[in-house]
Parts: sequence; structure tokens; C-alpha cells
Amino acid sequence: MNFHVLTLFPDMIETGMHTSVTGRALDQGLISLETVNIRDFAFNKHKHVDDYPYGGGAGMVMQAEPIYLAWESVAGAMEKKPRVIYVTPQGKVFNQVMAQDYSREEDLVFLCGHYEGVDERILEEIVTDYVSIGDYILSGGELAAMVIMDAVSRLVPGVLGNEESAEFESFHDSLLEHPHYTRPAVFHGRPVPEVLLSGHHANIDRWRRDQSLKRTKERRPDLLDQAELSKEDIKYLKTLAPDSNV
Repeated sequence: MNFHVLTLFPDMIETGMHTSVTGRALDQGLISLETVNIRDFAFNKHKHVDDYPYGGGAGMVMQAEPIYLAWESVAGAMEKKPRVIYVTPQGKVFNQVMAQDYSREEDLVFLCGHYEGVDERILEEIVTDYVSIGDYILSGGELAAMVIMDAVSRLVPGVLGNEESAEFESFHDSLLEHPHYTRPAVFHGRPVPEVLLSGHHANIDRWRRDQSLKRTKERRPDLLDQAELSKEDIKYLKTLAPDSNV
């Protein structure tokens, strides 16, 4: 997996990505990261890449040409036109299914906007995916790009070390993850559920599945519409809400 980020703040991306799980993956060569400073492609001595919007209005707009040249410096070395993700509140809200989709790509290019936005013509020319990480405004696209890259990196074989970690963590099978416990066995009067101390793996697996179902129904019931539920799952859910149609 090769990440390419077109940004005004490459140090922000480099620092964020070279820590924790993604940092180890970069050191091991499991993923790669290329940051491209859009300012390097400006034609003026002050390296300005923005200008006043046509039609008036507050703020500045990022210009098309520096972005195009930055994108060309990356895409020109590839055999096929890469997938380009523009992180914007106007995009489709990012989720685990999208992360799995992106993890199958060899290259992903991220365009990080700033100011009041980006010239629409460059978006029409190079962007393939408009992606949001939520309904709020950030100062720029860098944090959102790192969120997506982190989620995608975790699905690259070898990045987590234990392949089961990626398979069974939150949102696996469209369900939230079950609760976790570790030592001590009792904390502030709260004991670890007895089933987890039993050593009976079948019972533990069933308990964890039930807890995932319960937590999903309580916190994200919308996810149940996408989940693959067994007869036993449906039976358990009905015990939580006898009048439910689930």
C-alpha cells in the first residue's frame, strides 16, 4: 500500500504517520508514504497557492494549477491513473467497508484542501472519491486524510502483526466490538464476567457475540440492518427487545 498526500503541511502528515502502528508499518516497508508539498509547484516567489474567489466572498481559494502539477508529479510515474481521495464534508461518510475497499488498492492519493476550498475545475479533473469523516469543519484535510490512512493501514497484511486483530475488531461483520477485560479480576468492586474465566472457548465465543449484538443494538442500531445474523443471533436480540421485528 502506497500513500501519496498532496498537502500544504507535509510535516504534519509525516509526524502523524510515523508514530504507533503506522510508524512501525512504514519502518517495516509494509506501507509507504510520499508527501508532496503543493507550494513547491507555485510560480510566484512567495509560494502562494491561493487567490480571491471569482464572484467575491470571504476567504481564499486554492488554485488549480499548483495542485494539478503536484498530482502530475505523482500520477505521472504510475502505470494507471490512481484513485484520488479529496477529504471534504461534502463527501460520503467514511466507514469500515470503504476502508476495506481502499485497502485493495496499490496506490491511494489524498488531496488536502485549505482556506475556503479548492478550485472546482481541478476537483473535476483528478478526484475520484469525495470522502468525509463527519459533519463538522476542520482547518484542513490533513487530519481527515490521516484518519483514513490509519484505518486502511490496519487492513494491510502484516501491519497489526496478528491478522485476527483486524478481523475481529470493531465493525467486523457490521457489529460493534465486544467488551474487553484484563487484570485485576476485580476493579473497584467490578468483577470480570465469570464466563471469561471459565476456559470454555465455545461459551466465551457465544458471550462475546451476544455482547457485540447487545452493544450494537444499544449504541448503533442502524448497523444491524447490514449485519449477517444467524438464527441464534436473532433469537438473542429478541430477548433484548421482545416486541422488536429484528
